[in-house]
Amino acid sequence: MTKPLTATVALVAGATRGAGRQIAVQLGAAGATVYATGRSSRAGRSELDRPETIEETAELVTAAGGTGIAVRVDHLVPEQVRDLIARIDAEQGRLDVLVNDVWGADPLITWEKPVWEQPLDAGFRTLRLAVDTHIITSHFAMPLLIRRPGGLVVEIGDGTRAYNEQNYRLSVFYDLAKTSVNRLAFSWAHELKPYGGTAVALSPGWLRSEAMLEHFGVTEANWRDGAAKDPHFLISETPAFVGRAVAALAADPDRARWSGHSVSAGDLAKVYGFTDVDGSQPDAYRYITEVVDAGKPADVTGYR
Repeated sequence: MTKPLTATVALVAGATRGAGRQIAVQLGAAGATVYATGRSSRAGRSELDRPETIEETAELVTAAGGTGIAVRVDHLVPEQVRDLIARIDAEQGRLDVLVNDVWGADPLITWEKPVWEQPLDAGFRTLRLAVDTHIITSHFAMPLLIRRPGGLVVEIGDGTRAYNEQNYRLSVFYDLAKTSVNRLAFSWAHELKPYGGTAVALSPGWLRSEAMLEHFGVTEANWRDGAAKDPHFLISETPAFVGRAVAALAADPDRARWSGHSVSAGDLAKVYGFTDVDGSQPDAYRYITEVVDAGKPADVTGYR
């Protein structure tokens, strides 16, 4: 098995679970050295109080064929991010890929309520977790990233720019957070261009994260049973799918063609040919637009 990223050093900020974990793992499967950061550690949990840890993620990266390094970091604390980047510099002398995947705000969202019925403290905390963390991390990481031409920054969000521009995302704070992430990639592309760098906004589809599987009362082994709760769940994808999308971008010598763009994992699968773990290529946002939003009965035929 070829490992095109053997000489690559990556930082996945927000790698404890979900998309971030599998992005780290799939980069590792391609041979990369991956620093996996987050607040949930064997030394203690974040306020999400979930069992997944960054140490587990690092072990999965190593088991996949890369080198996983867990570092407990709160990306809202500039000093912790500064020290993280100093460590990467001291240990590796380079940074080739930065993935901004920090989130952790799901419990804070009040869905389908107007702004005057939203709790402001929770809303502003959402924006801090979703946007400030990405800016703080980029502030400290990019000087190391631009030392060598070809650096890649991937902003992980929910919804492509084209989709989010046309659809209200069920909460003003969530809507603003996910729109902002896409715009950050556009800004980073402008700032990195003189240094030969690339920035891309990337969205998974309907992600079968650990929390989503729990919500549907299923496991990855019987996930299709979740269709009894919502028939459209059959378009969902594993976190490995978006992980493989990031690995494909990182391994593409012509990745600059994507700079400033906003794409989904399904979009990139059509170009690079990777699949989800079941061999399918779910095209979630085309399905959501053409089937879900159009009010049609659930039918994933032709969409995965």
